[in-house]
Amino acid sequence: MNQNLATYARQLRLSGLLNSLELRLEEARTHQLPHEQFLELIFQDELNVRQQRLIDKRTKSAGFRDHKTLEDFDWAFNPSIKRQQMYDLATGQFIRQRRDVLMIGPPGLGKSHLVQAIGYHLIKAGFQVVYCSIFDLVRELQADQSPAELNRTLAGYLKPDLLQIDDMGLKILPPKAGEILLEIILRRYENRSTFMTSNRPIEEWGKLLNDVPAATAILDRFLHHAEIIQMKGRSYRLRHAGRTQQDQDPRDDSGLSADKKK
Repeated sequence: MNQNLATYARQLRLSGLLNSLELRLEEARTHQLPHEQFLELIFQDELNVRQQRLIDKRTKSAGFRDHKTLEDFDWAFNPSIKRQQMYDLATGQFIRQRRDVLMIGPPGLGKSHLVQAIGYHLIKAGFQVVYCSIFDLVRELQADQSPAELNRTLAGYLKPDLLQIDDMGLKILPPKAGEILLEIILRRYENRSTFMTSNRPIEEWGKLLNDVPAATAILDRFLHHAEIIQMKGRSYRLRHAGRTQQDQDPRDDSGLSADKKK
């Protein structure tokens, strides 16, 4: 490769182009590519690398607990979960319309998997996403901070195109949690989209927050433009736990191990 080309590419910070330049030059010589086509290919290489870097950066900033995709989800285990509905959410149309989403169902159905998978697909579609559990959100905003630090922390939850709040209803929240969540919902209302998951029905949110007025105000705003997804089915965790127990102590349908039956 011409060293001047490599030097210019580094100076212009075109590392994506530089990584593939030698291969593209050989391709151009072999196939006698027109200049315009060659330039298009190397520019596309640079854009692809920059796009992937942006996706990686936003995925890291999102704070996902696990890297999940919709393709990894076991759709056959609970057929009542609508695959097309989840893929529709992953297009981001609800974000463009500034609508919210509430996913409700008992533990073990895969809500956390789905919300993180949808978040990852939305990042690839160009949206900025922040994922957190309700407990982490409340803990961070209740921490001892200066006014400037608190404003920065709060801004981290207000600015993203989509804020995903997971695990509502796992346990009762600490005092003043209702006030914190209310401020987040009020300030994002009709400006940015929020996606929440809950293990408990909305009728119990007042008890969970120890603040019935705050829960009422939260639901009034949040549900105004929200898509509510009711989930039901079997627990993945209980299925895996059952398999583990069976592997450790194999039994037939009668409940007796093979050794005892002998």
